[in-house]
Amino acid sequence: AVFEGFMRSTELMEGLWYPMTLLNVWRIPLLFFISGMGVYLAMQKRSPKKLLLERGKRILLPYLFGILAIVPLHYLIFQDFYGQELSYFAHPSHLWFLGNIAIYILILFPLFYHLLKKKEGKFRRILSRIFSNPFGPLVMAIFFVIEVLIVDPQIFSQYALTPHGYANGFLSFFFGFLLAYVGQPFWKAVKKWKYIYLHLAAILFTYRFFVNDTAGPNYLIAIESILWIVSLFGFAYQYLNRPSKTLSYLSKAVYPIYIVHMFALYSAAWLILPLEIPVSIQFILIVLITAAICFALYEVIKRIPYLRTAFGMRRPMTQEKIFQNQFNSKTHHLL
Repeated sequence: AVFEGFMRSTELMEGLWYPMTLLNVWRIPLLFFISGMGVYLAMQKRSPKKLLLERGKRILLPYLFGILAIVPLHYLIFQDFYGQELSYFAHPSHLWFLGNIAIYILILFPLFYHLLKKKEGKFRRILSRIFSNPFGPLVMAIFFVIEVLIVDPQIFSQYALTPHGYANGFLSFFFGFLLAYVGQPFWKAVKKWKYIYLHLAAILFTYRFFVNDTAGPNYLIAIESILWIVSLFGFAYQYLNRPSKTLSYLSKAVYPIYIVHMFALYSAAWLILPLEIPVSIQFILIVLITAAICFALYEVIKRIPYLRTAFGMRRPMTQEKIFQNQFNSKTHHLL
């Protein structure tokens, strides 16, 4: 338990591992896809200089702040729980994801800007034909298959600070941008074919579950991962692509909660794991307490301007700014 870096109960819930092996092959790549899409949207109204400055505030500042001020907290909790000597050291821990994003942006933004200038060019027309086709995701999956054949990761879901993690994240981020760049042809296709992708992904997981006890081969897991992701995009486009106060709240909360969630998780585990109660109850209590701490911290963070900046949140608009945006929007509509 100590070597893995997670606080664990003396009794294990082994059955929980199987649904986690389903999630683990797509949950991190999905975040990189979404990050690539986010960069596409951010580039629509920003010059290269403004984009780099804005991404620096949104990514590098929280990354450095988290390494220095947030990550050491859960390491101290871990050390105390296992009776180790308390020591402070800076480490990216779960924030490795932000470091990867910063690297990908620096490498890819010249290419991204070139593509935006050629938005009606031949390359976009080719991409539109590919991703409006139900086989488009399988074409994309070829690149992920090539990656695992070259890198040959021991475990597909080990992404943090590994060659496979960097390569898989790079491809996911890049294709996330391309999918947003293609736009409607892609979204219409995944909405139409989402159940097919879902069933194919389930078949591959079932094969992996019964034949290989959820392990490899990695080239099939790479295909399975992409199928889960595009099916999720299809369902999200159909059911979540509408105004919602809940989604608006959660979309603002997700980034600061991501930064603090390990501290919240370790705090909850520190409180609950010593209790002599069934492991299933421990699990439920840790999940609930972790969520409560995360949202409580978010409510504090969003109310303090300097913390908002440190956690990568935008400053709230003043009433004057809101009025100005509404006036500009109405004026633009009239023109």
